[in-house]
Amino acid sequence: MQRISLIGFVILLLSPFSVSWAQAPEWSNGLVWYQIFPERFRNGDLTNEPNKERARGPEGWSLSSWTSDWYARAQWEQQATPNFYDIVRERRYGGDLQGVIDQLDYLQDLGIGGIYFNPVFDAQSMHKYDATYYHHIDRNFGPNPTADLTQFANENPADPSTWAWSSADSLFLQLIQQAHQRGIRVIIDGVFNHTGTEFWAFQHLLEHQEESPYKHWYTVRSFDDPSTSENEFDYEGWWGFKGLPVFKETGGNLSSGAKEHIFAITKRWMDPNGDGDPSDGVDGWRLDVASEVGKPFWNEWHALVRSINPAAFTVAEIWDEKGVGYVGDSLFSSVMNYPFAYASKGFFIDETIDANELSSRLLNLQRSYGRGYEHSLQNLFDSHDTPRIATQIRNSGSPYNPDAYPKEGYQVGAPTKKELQVLSLMAVFQLSWPGAPMIYYGTETGMWGADDPDDRKPMIWSDLQYEAEKNHPYGWERGVDSVGFNADLFEHYSGLVQLRMNSEALRKGELSVIETDNPKVLAYERITQKDTVLVIINHQDSVFWMESKLWNQVSAKYVTVFTSQDQKTDPRDTQHVQNYEVRSNGLVIREKKRGISPYSYVIYRAHR
Repeated sequence: MQRISLIGFVILLLSPFSVSWAQAPEWSNGLVWYQIFPERFRNGDLTNEPNKERARGPEGWSLSSWTSDWYARAQWEQQATPNFYDIVRERRYGGDLQGVIDQLDYLQDLGIGGIYFNPVFDAQSMHKYDATYYHHIDRNFGPNPTADLTQFANENPADPSTWAWSSADSLFLQLIQQAHQRGIRVIIDGVFNHTGTEFWAFQHLLEHQEESPYKHWYTVRSFDDPSTSENEFDYEGWWGFKGLPVFKETGGNLSSGAKEHIFAITKRWMDPNGDGDPSDGVDGWRLDVASEVGKPFWNEWHALVRSINPAAFTVAEIWDEKGVGYVGDSLFSSVMNYPFAYASKGFFIDETIDANELSSRLLNLQRSYGRGYEHSLQNLFDSHDTPRIATQIRNSGSPYNPDAYPKEGYQVGAPTKKELQVLSLMAVFQLSWPGAPMIYYGTETGMWGADDPDDRKPMIWSDLQYEAEKNHPYGWERGVDSVGFNADLFEHYSGLVQLRMNSEALRKGELSVIETDNPKVLAYERITQKDTVLVIINHQDSVFWMESKLWNQVSAKYVTVFTSQDQKTDPRDTQHVQNYEVRSNGLVIREKKRGISPYSYVIYRAHR
């Protein structure tokens, strides 16, 4: 394998794969992101719970217990249907903004630099991708849902001059302030391709049909004929889902009315008091199904965003390499880097590619985005749209995004000890490879779950006691799995994040891949003028002995800073001191050879 270096980027910038000379905002480089699904993160306020009507629940509906067995079915669920998946989305657990505020210290202790919120705008569903209002935070995320609902009714949603700040809005602004005080950035989900059927403009369209001024906002196929008994009104729903009516596009742009409304809410959340200082607003946006909205709209929207805050960060949800065409100086700062997840799964989980292909594939991907973006790509393993990474490891060979409920043979239970070892290796890789790693809430605490909705379980907290998980969604046999906060895994993640925060090389250093002659071993350096780090990951069931060939390629004299089950620096352990023995689960030094135990790793830092 030929040694690969990102220093060759200058040449690559002249290639047709380059997108621009622009860069993502400096603060986003190497940042560690944390994705929060608000309804399932923490219930901090017991007085604002959603009710049966808001959840559209069946007879007997009640709030679900945060700590119950996920697959156990309440009486109201059993009475409604025999099928677990027919009713589970009507559950509500009561997660809210106060819960996030209460846990900001937890995120700070973990070392998180930025929060990505799934939608927080007012919406009926638990996922909030079906907005009722863009200009208000969800009524049940704030302290006074009843008062907020009254306020909504007294406003004209089409006229920004009538908008006031609801109790939920005000609490969200407090959350931003408190996050900023801890050095944590905040970005929110913008869903500008579609709304919910309860969205105020769509409701007006439903009632007034062709007489509605909002008829041009949506893709209407036919209006109702009042002279007939049938309702002929029809419209395009997102991917056929009628609960998500799609905005109409002409020439790649939204209608003027819809666009003006989106621009107004963009200003509202980026500079809440309108004083020209965006420090009290969100730091950027994650844009849902970005490739399903035309680039002319995104060009105009980004011009507005950067006029408000030139350092704003925008990230596109695009699942494949098409994301390259959406990143640039007049478009997005970054993408959710799902191709990073695909390649990582191939090496660490499915073992369908070797270390050489993994590094080559990711390097080619980074180069395609051009200089200035390689350290801002949101490198993730999982999200609210995929099985959790622990469950992916448990089900090696299964599709990354099956978009289906568990089938026979699919394991829905807790990961084994060996599978957790694989997860620990993947965490090392994610938090030491170039980019801006993003952790899906609860991964660091040991959460598992199949695809949506099982990937959206309530967060596991150390101060709560959880029922064991022993039920199966189809009633099949399964083992009993205890559910609780995995302190060892949390310490592993927090140690890696802290190491990254304290290392310029890990945050934004150049990358050089080291030849090992072993397809199961990854070795690479991260290099800046002031800092150099060497990472070696042994993804096999035997010891990897580091021979002189490896050490002849490195650029510095190193000292161990992080190993499996051993996070203490040993000042004796330098590249040239090999006449003693150390034994641990991660590192073995014996007879002038260094060995890394099976499914273990070592991180070295330059000894200066």
